[in-house]
Amino acid sequence: MKAVRLAAYDTKPELVEVPDPKIESPLDVIVRVGGAGVCRTDLHIIEGQWEAKSGVALPYTIGHENAGWVQEVGSAVTGLRVGDPVILHPLVTCGLCRACRSGDDVHCDTSRFPGIDADGGYAEYLRTNARAVVGLDPTLAPADVAALADAGLTAYHAVAKAARHLRPGDTAVLIGAGGLGHIGIQVFAALSAARMIVVDRSSDALALAADLGAHHTVLADGDEAAAVRDLTAGNGAEAVIDFVGEGGALEAGVAMLRRAGSYYVVGYGGALTVPTIDIISAEINFVGNLVGSYTDLVELMVLAAQDRVRLHTAKYPMHEFATALDDLAAGRVRGRAVLVP
Repeated sequence: MKAVRLAAYDTKPELVEVPDPKIESPLDVIVRVGGAGVCRTDLHIIEGQWEAKSGVALPYTIGHENAGWVQEVGSAVTGLRVGDPVILHPLVTCGLCRACRSGDDVHCDTSRFPGIDADGGYAEYLRTNARAVVGLDPTLAPADVAALADAGLTAYHAVAKAARHLRPGDTAVLIGAGGLGHIGIQVFAALSAARMIVVDRSSDALALAADLGAHHTVLADGDEAAAVRDLTAGNGAEAVIDFVGEGGALEAGVAMLRRAGSYYVVGYGGALTVPTIDIISAEINFVGNLVGSYTDLVELMVLAAQDRVRLHTAKYPMHEFATALDDLAAGRVRGRAVLVP
């Protein structure tokens, strides 16, 4: 099969021929890839930012946002048939450790993460296990929802956390209305009755945010924190969900936070520096967000099937993977880029 492989960090991946994946255990599932999301994390992987964390042996196939059709199943797999359309939870988990048994499978003790620390989905076929497979509603095409497997799942995970603590009359600020943020905005509108303020440096992105359900939009022009304070009677927001995590978003976001508020970090790349006295005196909380659980993905697919979450995508044939990566790096992708084998 054809696959996009990374042979060395800080070099361009290459499209090469590799052996098809094979069933190796009774719970394995081989999926024919119908769409693989092109994520900013892929750029960070290529740059070498994940080298120490992933420990993956090069060369390997990147791509961790995957959907397609069941091609083959192991002898112990039930409930899946060849040809079923599916989206894949990004982690291959054991189901037996304490985290998995408590529904927190994103922190499985022995998980494998295709596209991060094992061969991923920039390929014609991908091996996963039955615990990672979520069936798709017949109205959903794999290439249209593939990027929801990580970008959408991460946005859902963070917004759902915040929504559990927000009440009608509260205010949440969502920073960023791009690839992650435009999904988070839709999820927030579906899950919470709190007021939503969206901050972005792009007027076009803010117009999209308003169309997707934002109650207020604020241009990130250096005065965004003051603008949010004005919209909240000087108090700030109960929650800030940061889909950017760099380029000044962190500093502005913290300044938007109300006393006893919570800051949900989703995007990354910057550094959060806050005096500890400010944290304790205002009792503010900082909450990290990594992907999401299998259940989160199931719930997100319900919203997608109900047409309450739509993914704006730019599709590229797999042989144009370099163009997709370049377009993403240059900010030319509206929504999410998806490779289609």
